Amino acid sequence: MPEVNPALANRYNKELAKILPSPIRVIDQKFSAIDGIIKLTLGEPDFAVPDHIKAATKAAIDADDSHYAAPHGHLSLREAISDYLVERFDAPRYNPNGEVVVTVGASEALFATMNGLLNAGEKIIIPTPTFPMYEAIADIIGLDVVGINTAPDFVLTPEKLEATLAENPDTTAILFNYPSNPTGVTYSAEQIEAIAAILKAHNMLVFSDEIYAELVYDGEHVSMASLLPDQTILISGLSKSHAMTGYRIGYVAGPAALMAHVGKMHQFLVTTAPGPMMAAAEEALRNGRQDAIDMRDTYKQRRDLVMAGLAEAGFTAAQPGGAFYIFAKIPATLNTNDMEFVIDLAETVKLGIAPGSIFGAGGEGYVRLSYAASTEDLTEAVNRLKQYVALKG
Repeated sequence: MPEVNPALANRYNKELAKILPSPIRVIDQKFSAIDGIIKLTLGEPDFAVPDHIKAATKAAIDADDSHYAAPHGHLSLREAISDYLVERFDAPRYNPNGEVVVTVGASEALFATMNGLLNAGEKIIIPTPTFPMYEAIADIIGLDVVGINTAPDFVLTPEKLEATLAENPDTTAILFNYPSNPTGVTYSAEQIEAIAAILKAHNMLVFSDEIYAELVYDGEHVSMASLLPDQTILISGLSKSHAMTGYRIGYVAGPAALMAHVGKMHQFLVTTAPGPMMAAAEEALRNGRQDAIDMRDTYKQRRDLVMAGLAEAGFTAAQPGGAFYIFAKIPATLNTNDMEFVIDLAETVKLGIAPGSIFGAGGEGYVRLSYAASTEDLTEAVNRLKQYVALKG
């Protein structure tokens, strides 16, 4: 095993060094070492990828779709994305040539869009609690993050947004995620319209991460792209809707003048997405609408099961309207230091959940549970939580 030349030991990106590894992954790995643990830490669907999508992947491999694709992705997939967004979410008709880019997951989409459209020193609003990667990317770029603490209801209100913009009139952009990770909270048409009106008045660039759009349980998802098409960069993918996390296919859509820069950054980062995975994504979008509905209906049943169990154990939580997370408040009768709580829970009853504080301001004293797990595991998880409360409460 080679040892680094001592003269090179301190050679690294100083900005990257300030950022800790993904706290969710760190917690998950720590708990993975506990034999017999049930982990509700990650947003990883437990469903198998539908057979017809697997078949499309295999067919693409057999057809030797193994060479460099067009930088922005297969044209047929970009056409499918454009059709899907119009038909499913009443989005504008994005031109597959110039207004849609296929990425290696929504994570790369976020990195490419933020790097392609923002500059060091600019301000971006990120409501919290939120997915930790957002702020990590902002820090790497050198952005000035303006947080808006949305606790305790975890909804960004027009009042909070207006007050933040009054204090930070030079803000450039906002990163908006709904349905939300980690809270599961989503927005009605009226709520989104009120937020959109403010963003329009301030000419704000909107990064709208709508990866969980298919997982809305009560009502319909209203896309920011349908309200502010000239200001919105829409980010999504197939990982959550079709259990295709390992396929790593995401996409970005927006006005051509902005997408030119996103596409350039994407090409520098990864060149292009892999062909067989794009064939699978096209199949999912063209012929897999029912797959997403079936998974959504199962998630809703699981949500209700876990919410009932949490209530019986003395936890309170905002009703998740989407995604597959519950953000629950630790009862005052227990240790409300969320990091200490989840570690003791894992060691005592072998149940792994995520501490709320890793999701930013407003998450302290809360825990996030992912119900993207089997009904059997969720039933046992609730029982273990009740056992813990009986022991410690």
